Amino acid sequence: MNIAVVTPEIALADAVHEASAQATETGPAPKRIVAGFGFWVFLLSDIVMFAALFASYAVLVNSTAGGPGGAQLFRQVTVAIETACLLASSYTCGLMWLAVNAGRRRAFYIAAVVTFVFGAAFLALEVREFADMIARGATPQSSAFLSAFFTLVGCHGLHVTAGLLWLVVMMAQVAVKSFRPTVVRRLLCFSLFWHALDIIWVALFTVVYLMGVRS
Repeated sequence: MNIAVVTPEIALADAVHEASAQATETGPAPKRIVAGFGFWVFLLSDIVMFAALFASYAVLVNSTAGGPGGAQLFRQVTVAIETACLLASSYTCGLMWLAVNAGRRRAFYIAAVVTFVFGAAFLALEVREFADMIARGATPQSSAFLSAFFTLVGCHGLHVTAGLLWLVVMMAQVAVKSFRPTVVRRLLCFSLFWHALDIIWVALFTVVYLMGVRS
């Protein structure tokens, strides 16, 4: 009786052959999956950047140089309205994506416009907050705390600005090209981007504003 001996090398070769056969049978992944995966990689790199900014803020939060801290500068009512606007825009962005999947252009435009309005309202309130703080002498040059604050919150605001411009471009593309596969992939990436900004803001709201008032 012959007994076959399976060595690790043979097992590995069989596994590679089986995986190659399956890849040949199923073919390459759809472009929509590849684009989504690639954009997730970009978002993860962006989250790493925000993590570094959060860490810098945590180190410098008490370095006020004798000036005002978060408890004296932050206005919770304004920040709460900002948060409500961004959360609402995330919800309407989800409705927009449902409209895309259903191929309903009218519903897409309604949801996209509402998303833009909520995002623009959030941005306007944030700019007003910055202007009020600067008018009171709380500038980025005043202390390390304010430098870290303006950098962290301002970076998020720049991302929201880029998202709003991106949304306008996508609305124009839908008007010209309708729901072509390339346009749908770009809308998928925008949806991921916008929801990621919402998640980052929740962390920012908790760490900067809620904990800042208690400090």
